[in-house]
Amino acid sequence: MKRRSAAVGPAILMLAACLFLGAAGPARPSGTDLSPVHRKWLEDDVDGILSSRERDVFLRLDSDRERDLFIAAFWKRRDPVPATPENEFKAEHERRLAYADAHFGRTAARPGRKTGRGRMYVLLGEPDDIVRYSGKDGIREAEVWFYRNEENARTAGLPPSFNLVFYQEGSVGDFKIYSPFQDGPAALLSDFRGDPGDYEKARRALSALDAGLAAVSVSLIPGEASGFPGRPSPSSDILLQKIAASGAGRIDDEYAAKFLEYKDIIEVEYSANYLDSRGTMIVRREPSGTAFVHYAIEPARLSLAAAGREYAATLRLNGAVSLEDGRIIYAFEKIVSVRMDEERKNTLSRVPFMIQDLFPLIPGTFKVSLLLKNEASKEFCAFERTVVVPESGSGPGLTAPLLGHRVRPSGPEPSALKPFLFGSTQVYFQSGPTLVRSDNVVLAFQVLGLDGPARSRARLRFSITRDDVVVEEWERDLSGVPDVVESIPASGLNPAFYTARVRLVIDGREAAAGGGDFAVTPLEAVPRPWIHAKRMPADGDPAYDGLLGRQLEAAGRAAEARPFLEKAVAGRTAGPEIALALARVYDRAGEYAAAAFILDPYLAAGAETAYDIWILAAETRLRGGDFAGAVGVLDRAMTLFGIHPRLLNLVGEGYLGLNRRAEARAAWERSLSLNPGQPELRKKLEALAASPAGGGAH
Repeated sequence: MKRRSAAVGPAILMLAACLFLGAAGPARPSGTDLSPVHRKWLEDDVDGILSSRERDVFLRLDSDRERDLFIAAFWKRRDPVPATPENEFKAEHERRLAYADAHFGRTAARPGRKTGRGRMYVLLGEPDDIVRYSGKDGIREAEVWFYRNEENARTAGLPPSFNLVFYQEGSVGDFKIYSPFQDGPAALLSDFRGDPGDYEKARRALSALDAGLAAVSVSLIPGEASGFPGRPSPSSDILLQKIAASGAGRIDDEYAAKFLEYKDIIEVEYSANYLDSRGTMIVRREPSGTAFVHYAIEPARLSLAAAGREYAATLRLNGAVSLEDGRIIYAFEKIVSVRMDEERKNTLSRVPFMIQDLFPLIPGTFKVSLLLKNEASKEFCAFERTVVVPESGSGPGLTAPLLGHRVRPSGPEPSALKPFLFGSTQVYFQSGPTLVRSDNVVLAFQVLGLDGPARSRARLRFSITRDDVVVEEWERDLSGVPDVVESIPASGLNPAFYTARVRLVIDGREAAAGGGDFAVTPLEAVPRPWIHAKRMPADGDPAYDGLLGRQLEAAGRAAEARPFLEKAVAGRTAGPEIALALARVYDRAGEYAAAAFILDPYLAAGAETAYDIWILAAETRLRGGDFAGAVGVLDRAMTLFGIHPRLLNLVGEGYLGLNRRAEARAAWERSLSLNPGQPELRKKLEALAASPAGGGAH
């Protein structure tokens, strides 16, 4: 029977654990353990278009199944038109490989795709023109390929037009790609008698035979003049390097790293469908002193599935908060349901989608990890950030500013909490902020740790810089703090990249500073996201006490957790997770009866109660000397969840406490039969057999 956990679900536990361990990862294998099919794919089929990161991830995978899924993700990432059944990039790549093998391998001792001409053909496709030099006196067998391709110029940083030269060093064999800087014009001459390093003499000799080939021998880029008298320009070699790197550089290979991170925690059908995403996280402290993490995640797209006459998607957002040592202190899951008619779908498909939410968090430094899955399209994206929550009462400081483009007064329910609401002002933003000139430059943050006298001596100084040159600066007092929402029109800023910065200055000295980068675009408008966000209970709600108490207890700060958990229980907002956390606190304090009292009401629900609650209800009784009560709880647990070694081990402890040694021995022997790898339990059995019987049943 399946066990349930009261603390966090197994999927969320896996999320945080894998994110913590993912940075190190397994040692990179050599590739010798690959199947012939996968080795061929790696070394032959995608050589030249596979990035070093993709190759590294592929070699880290543990099974052929994972490799097959990665290959599917590799091709899907390169699909230029995902809506069509055919992957046009894959089909064209396979066509180029077949052509290269058929046409360029005839004179070489290797497959055509591995030759100089074959590699360039696979990367660049058909040349616009080819000039062949064959049987011409004084000139080696050679070919000049000419490319004029604006798309290559845009996507790979190549010139709009360029040449490639291939030549045969001997009368037979492969054609080698020519480098003006490394080879020089002498390499193209079959009977040059001079110094090969005398580039100018060789060029003149080649020009006497063919002026066009001589021009290309100096530079592969039409119209380029050499900046090195007597020698070709190195820009042609830079061009060749860019072409060689262009196949792997056409896509963002971040998906490969995410595939490796999440392959063990997402379902198979999601693994090939990683989406790029952007995110934002800030910390804001409410008047009660509780700090809240406000977060936003913005997937690259929102895919909807047809549902009758509507379109819908169910989004599952899993979050985990972990300490620097990887221990999880908080995990959550939220379901977002999206449903709309076709007209609204067509309207919203042209703008981004953003989910916003918030949760309370105890002081400390944490990694917050978010995993968003679209159950309709089987796509997933992820975002993580290190978050620092300062202790209440710490010295003067600023929270990290939020850069926005618009503000407006909040609506009704002013006491309710809402993501990115600063006091009574709602701030609108996008991750990686881009502003149009009709927007405002908004800086929203909090000033913390300033008492009355220090506040009167403090000033906030703002600046906007471009290339480290100040273009705007101003200052203000600290009225209205702790919340500060500063907004100025962007109309005075020319299209460019800028940095906005705020400094907290006390008695003329900088006490804290923060800021961020943004861009101003010449466009009249940019698409702004439609936002899914809900209002949350007001600051001070007992529900937040329960969450903070759970976090403190999971962090090992039981004494601090106790008042939060007791307040949540007293406010009758506690569920089984809160009860379990408080029972652990009592158990660690030696208050075993109090721990059992907290848990007992949940045992009445039978199998609906989490397995962890049954275990702690038994353990706290054992530690408190209520052996009969512990055995009773464990007998019921085995009826509900089946017989497991952990339950049998505890039952044995209970029977031993009751001096029912034969029953204790039987329970432990049964546990060993189910799991022989328990050396400590074997020692207990040996000690039990060696000790004199103290009475009881045998």
